[in-house]
Amino acid sequence: MSTEHEHTMTDIADIGMMQLADSFFPTGMYTTSSGLEAIFYSERKKMSPDELRDLVKVFLEHQIGPADCTALGNAYEHASKGNLDMLLEVDNTIHAMKLVKEIREASSRSGTQMLRCIHSFSQTNKLLGGYLAALKEGKGHGTYPVALAIAANVFSIPKRKAGIMMLYSFSVSIIGAALRLGMLQHFDGQRIIDELKPIISKTVESYIDRSIEGIWQFAPQLDIIQMTHERMSSKMFIT
Repeated sequence: MSTEHEHTMTDIADIGMMQLADSFFPTGMYTTSSGLEAIFYSERKKMSPDELRDLVKVFLEHQIGPADCTALGNAYEHASKGNLDMLLEVDNTIHAMKLVKEIREASSRSGTQMLRCIHSFSQTNKLLGGYLAALKEGKGHGTYPVALAIAANVFSIPKRKAGIMMLYSFSVSIIGAALRLGMLQHFDGQRIIDELKPIISKTVESYIDRSIEGIWQFAPQLDIIQMTHERMSSKMFIT
């Protein structure tokens, strides 16, 4: 039988998950469109809700799932064991796999900002402090999946829930960008999120426990779109 203390700890972990997934948390995720802005301005195209849902699905199944979710799962296990060296190895691996400069920099910026914020009110966590110190020494990059794995450990969030949180936040960041670009309405955005729920769950199931040797991503058309965004002279989003 669960005790009141166990219920309290579970509630605190769940609230921590909502805290990290909230756009109010200063990671800068709301400033990213993952290349959607380049599609919009290159063709002046307002994608239909179904087209946007399918685009997010490709991101989840061919980039964020096999690469970032795999990195998150491995980093989570190393963080649980306090293994800083292996954390940095995962960090350098996922950083090297991000082919587009804007995407690499956005991942590092968001991850580093997340950990600096948590460290401002949780300064006793040795792994968190050690990782931030390693970043200052140039030993790592602060990529978002690795940073989220450390944050999830600090907040006692289970690994699978951390994976769901990352894929959900990524999906919301693109849909939010579509809303600000005037590509769809709020009701359509919520319908897309609802339709992505089983895809998010299945993708996490497929990759959260995969070894780092099995990490991959392959979506060349998305890479080209994101590279196109880098060359835009005027832009609303940083990616």
